[in-house]
Order: sequence, then structure tokens, then C-alpha cells
Amino acid sequence: MEKKKILCVGLVCLDIINVVDKYPEEDTDTRCLSQRWQRGGNASNCCTVLSLLGASSAFMGSLAPGPVAENLPDVTVEDFSRIDLGQFSWIHWEGRNAEEQVKMIQQVGMYNSMLPQQQKITVSVEIEKTRETLNQLFPHGDLVFVSKDVARHLGFLSAEAAVRGLYSRVKPGAVLICAWAEKGADALGPDGLVLHSDAFPPETLVDTLGAGDTFNAAVIFTLSNGGSLQEALSFGCQVAGRKCGFHGYDCIAGKLDN
Repeated sequence: MEKKKILCVGLVCLDIINVVDKYPEEDTDTRCLSQRWQRGGNASNCCTVLSLLGASSAFMGSLAPGPVAENLPDVTVEDFSRIDLGQFSWIHWEGRNAEEQVKMIQQVGMYNSMLPQQQKITVSVEIEKTRETLNQLFPHGDLVFVSKDVARHLGFLSAEAAVRGLYSRVKPGAVLICAWAEKGADALGPDGLVLHSDAFPPETLVDTLGAGDTFNAAVIFTLSNGGSLQEALSFGCQVAGRKCGFHGYDCIAGKLDN
């Protein structure tokens, strides 16, 4: 039987990256050493990393008809209702148009209600931006990723403080994870125990763009394959740290094989 896919719902976009010799000061001119264009967007990046790790993944979002486009619409619940949920074992939402996304997750809940536990779709959500409307996603994920920026915006000064302080917002039995850059990541589940993983910085810091998406994808990959929460947290930090040592994502699989 073909293994079911992990679906990521959210944004795909074009990232234009300019490489300079040092971070520019405000109101100064800096010569660009090189430039590259690469596909970006949180959900798209998650799919990329999941595929490189060996998972079968799928993306749902708006695609441009040409190389560049503006103001692509977000996925609506009407769009989502057209897909065959039977293809997926896990669906991950990048928090964007939260009201529509809550309705999508509710559709998954209705689908899950007709299935035995081992066949239910796992739902994860990412709350990365500080827009207040995204906070309504907290109680709708089996796994909730909350970003350092959101945690700090809500008054928390560490990942541990964030998962402890925000856990009351998630649904019973859910897992809440907060990554805190070079300080690693913490997680809190229904057992009440806070788990921690240190960061794994590369020898030379090269490119942090997409490190958070890499972390999320590696956590999802581990949990979807039966790994423990501690294993997922550590693996997420390891893969995200390794990714910061090179440009883009293509070297992730090679780094893992070494």
C-alpha cells in the first residue's frame, strides 16, 4: 500500500537573495557580491525539506502563471473542500487567513470522526506572524508551532516560558513547540513535562533563510514516522542548524548522509 502524503497548506513565493560582505548599515550603499532567486514561502519550504528527508509531500497554495506575480490569493475552505483527504496522513497549515483555515481544519475533524484512531489525519499549525487574528489557530492543531517573534510579542522571554504560558490555549492532548534560534527549542505536551533541545550551529553561519521552516519540517518528519517528541525536537534543531551552514536546501539530504 502506498504511504500517505504530508500536505502543507500556505504560501509559495519568489525569494530574491542578495549576498553582501556584511550586514548593511541604515542609509548606506553596499555592493552586492551575488544574487540568487529561489522558491520560498513557509509551506513550500516545508514541502521541500520533507521531500529531501524522504517523505512523500504535497503543497496546496496559489501558483503564479509566470515567473513573477503579485497578490496571490490564499487557499479558501471552498478550495480545500475539493481535495481527497484520504491521500494524507498529516496536514500542516502555515497560519495566514486564519478564519478560513479554522474551517478547513474543522472539515478534517469531521473526516477524522468517521475513522479509527490509527487512520486519523494529524493536524499541525504554525503561528509565525504577530497578527492577532492568527491566535485563533492555537486550539486547532494536534501540534502547534509558535514562533519566537509571536512569543516575544505576547510577553515571553524564552521558549520554556512561552510553551508554559501559552499551553492553556491549545486543545487537550496537543503539543506546543517554540524554537528560539541559537538557544534551541522547547516543547510541552499533555504530560506536563517541558522538553528541550540545544541548537546545533554550523561551523560557519551562511544562510538562516528558511531555518524555521526546516525545523518544522524535520519535527513533522520525525513524528510522522513514529519518533518521540524529544527525538523530533533534537532532529529539528540538528537539521535546521545544518541548513544554516549552506545556501538553500539541496544539501540537506547529503549532510544527513554524512
